[in-house]
Amino acid sequence: MERVMQLASGSTVVVFSISSCCMSPAVKRLFCEIGVNHDVYELDQDPRGNEIERALTMLLSGGSTIPVVLIGGKLVGAMDRVMASHINGTLFHFSRKLEHFGF
Repeated sequence: MERVMQLASGSTVVVFSISSCCMSPAVKRLFCEIGVNHDVYELDQDPRGNEIERALTMLLSGGSTIPVVLIGGKLVGAMDRVMASHINGTLFHFSRKLEHFGF
């Protein structure tokens, strides 16, 4: 869990992904299209990726984990929550607000 929070504190928007995941490119593309800077951590390319994935599973109460998005160090969730936040307009505004304040 500590590693997840450490990585999440380094950027306003953090996407935890697996390079072979079919849903991960959609989340990454979404942030590019709405003009929000984001960092991507490919868990399958990180020596501690399994540990990070287990921590993400705990954060999501055992639910689907990849891709997972944190904004401002706060869990947004997996793909379903990210897309719901995008559709209702909160994803863009929350991300931009944090970027404005230097998070």
